[in-house]
Amino acid sequence: MSQFTSHSTIAKGLPLIHDPYHNKGTAFTEEERRLYGLEGLLPTHVETLERQVERVHRHLEVKSNDLDRYIYLSGLRDQNETLFFCVIMSNPERFVPIVYAPTLATVCQKFSHIYRRPRGMYISLTMKGRIESVLRNWPVRDIRFICVTTGGRILGLGDIGVNGMGIPIGKLDLYTACGSVPPDALLPIQLDIGTTNCALRADPFYLGLRREPPKGEELDAFVDEFVQAVQHVFPQCCIHFEDWKGTDAIHYLEKYRQQILCYNDDIQGTAAVTLAGLITALKIKEETLQQQRFLFFGAGSSGIGIADMLVSALQQEGLSEQEAIARITLMDVNGLLETTRTDLSSQQRRYAKDLPATKDLLSVVKTVRPSVLIGVSTVGGAFTQEVIETICSFHERPIILPLSLPESHAECTAQQAYEWSKGKALFAAGIQFPEVTLNGNVFHPGQANNFYIFPSIGLAVYATCPKIITDAVVIQAAHALSDQVTLSQRECGRLFPMQADIQRVSITSACRIAEYIFDQGLATVDRPQDIRTYIEGLLYKPHYETYKGED
Repeated sequence: MSQFTSHSTIAKGLPLIHDPYHNKGTAFTEEERRLYGLEGLLPTHVETLERQVERVHRHLEVKSNDLDRYIYLSGLRDQNETLFFCVIMSNPERFVPIVYAPTLATVCQKFSHIYRRPRGMYISLTMKGRIESVLRNWPVRDIRFICVTTGGRILGLGDIGVNGMGIPIGKLDLYTACGSVPPDALLPIQLDIGTTNCALRADPFYLGLRREPPKGEELDAFVDEFVQAVQHVFPQCCIHFEDWKGTDAIHYLEKYRQQILCYNDDIQGTAAVTLAGLITALKIKEETLQQQRFLFFGAGSSGIGIADMLVSALQQEGLSEQEAIARITLMDVNGLLETTRTDLSSQQRRYAKDLPATKDLLSVVKTVRPSVLIGVSTVGGAFTQEVIETICSFHERPIILPLSLPESHAECTAQQAYEWSKGKALFAAGIQFPEVTLNGNVFHPGQANNFYIFPSIGLAVYATCPKIITDAVVIQAAHALSDQVTLSQRECGRLFPMQADIQRVSITSACRIAEYIFDQGLATVDRPQDIRTYIEGLLYKPHYETYKGED
């Protein structure tokens, strides 16, 4: 039952059909139609939810592209939330790419142009000084997750302002579709701070503030007011920071992570899914994490987040912080992170090496001899044939992870990685590349996508209400994910579980994460006797309530 209204306040007649939280469409029973003034407003035949799902599948089959399917499904959610989630959860492998990446890249580019009706909240700079009162306009009080973006760095598209709202909407849909977190507990928010994108500011259909974003203390004050307002209005809420400008993403995570319940998926989620893929690859190689040398092409918030998580994981294996850092080398748009550079942030400076300055990836590969190459640069094609062949000359089975989105920004394709490595590479990308056949062998590229991580963390947090989310909690999520890749899947070179199993995988991971949260004393609810039974009792399952008349 939705928290927006109770049984006693359900609308009647057309307003009920237009209420997405209570509407059943053709599934209203004959009795419900009489009691709620729906007779004559619906076709005569009463359908089951299963038949409605089948009809939606048929509608989607005739759509010509995934953007049209996204628009159709968005409209469906505006009409009937239960049916929407029943459709998405009926086949996550098919629908996750439509309601999430890669389709979301196109959606966000066109967001202001395909806008139909509001979802979530828009908190703008014009509301400064009264954000708390604005948040109270949301009709649900027990919000457990807010996914909030400024639109400052969306899927490799850069700053797209309020057009980035598609990301919080899509992320939270996957909390439910993959992690079974009740949708009533979720709230997408766009912080409209303006945009640096001149083309958007000139677009007559752009829906956001037409100004440059504030900087420094002005932005800090606005964000702090928002964060504190959330604590007052939604005291059990976890703030999920999403797709902020890289420097802002790092800054605000560091500022708030020990103060409030918060999480940054670009930093921590990307790090966890990458770590999970590495753990699985090392099981295949029968090697340890500390035996590896890591080279990152890209040193923004995602790159630094993965590197920091690796340091924590290596320390758990017994290395000192400096021994862990010594195994990690990073490059950014200005070249190798080395000690003579004066443009490095404090987070980047931690990884600066005493090596000659260079912008040439191949020369760094020859110097560092990495066994793991990670791409978070958004520079399409950066992993050239010579780069991959050179790595293969040093290592029998190199790990190649081009994680940039969308596909045009991937540092290499699966086909290229397998061909140039002669089938040696253990490979996963940020997108799902098709299987590759090479010399009679079939290779199964993995997708190192955060949807393997954040829904399970979300479900665990929903169940345990922890005080904070530590890196150790996120590392548990990585191990829980890797441990669900079966031996037969590893023998096929798979680094992640099958996407078709994402709901089962997320629930199993959530149980392990929750157990760790209880073990560490981070939870604010009593530990249940059986954690899995407890979590299974909290799961959202899309079904129609039976509505009865007033007593």
